[in-house]
Amino acid sequence: MSDTETTGGSPSIVTSSGLFAGISPEQEERLRAAMTSVRLARGDVLFKEGEPADRLYIVLSGKMKLGHTSSDRRENLLAVLGPGEMIGELTLFDPGARTATAAAITAAELLELTHAAFVEWLEANPAASQHLLQAMAQRLRRTNAALGSVVFFDVPSRVAKALLSLAEQFGEKTADGLELVRHSLTQEELAHLVGSSRETVNKALADYAARGWIKLDGRSVYILDRRNLEKRAS
Repeated sequence: MSDTETTGGSPSIVTSSGLFAGISPEQEERLRAAMTSVRLARGDVLFKEGEPADRLYIVLSGKMKLGHTSSDRRENLLAVLGPGEMIGELTLFDPGARTATAAAITAAELLELTHAAFVEWLEANPAASQHLLQAMAQRLRRTNAALGSVVFFDVPSRVAKALLSLAEQFGEKTADGLELVRHSLTQEELAHLVGSSRETVNKALADYAARGWIKLDGRSVYILDRRNLEKRAS
């Protein structure tokens, strides 16, 4: 279950979230005043596919996943989100039913903004609308690119692209200069993210490890040869 209360945390997380990047400190202060904080334990569901949607969330800490279940009960992991990323931003402009289920991969804290509060803020800050439209266009381009990846790339290429994308989100340099990616995903979740079976994804991962491109470490991976991984992803 989630625990909602008056918001806290670092103010900069709002302007680093894309949709609200570029707003003035005064605009951000008024926006923050309209937000509340939601805390989730690992495995908690924030919302389910099909539920009424009228609010956006910004991840303050932890990792969240967005998933979709098809009519034949197959699962697909649409995205893994970390600090500064948004969930459900389309509902700010067009409230309706949720098109995905959001759940916590790790313990997480988020900021919540309702549609009504957003409309009130935007009416008071109309100059922000142009940047919001630009942010929405960028999100649409990323979605189109992800769809193209599923259609035109084989599973090993999609695995390479997923690892590089996770590295961009969660990668960190270790003391010995290696690139460590703490993605926190199970093998099943990683397969759902790639859009394939666990066996096929594990085969690709094992191949990359054998080639010395990556090193697997539980729910983390070390990227040892980014150049070859990027070639395989292209």
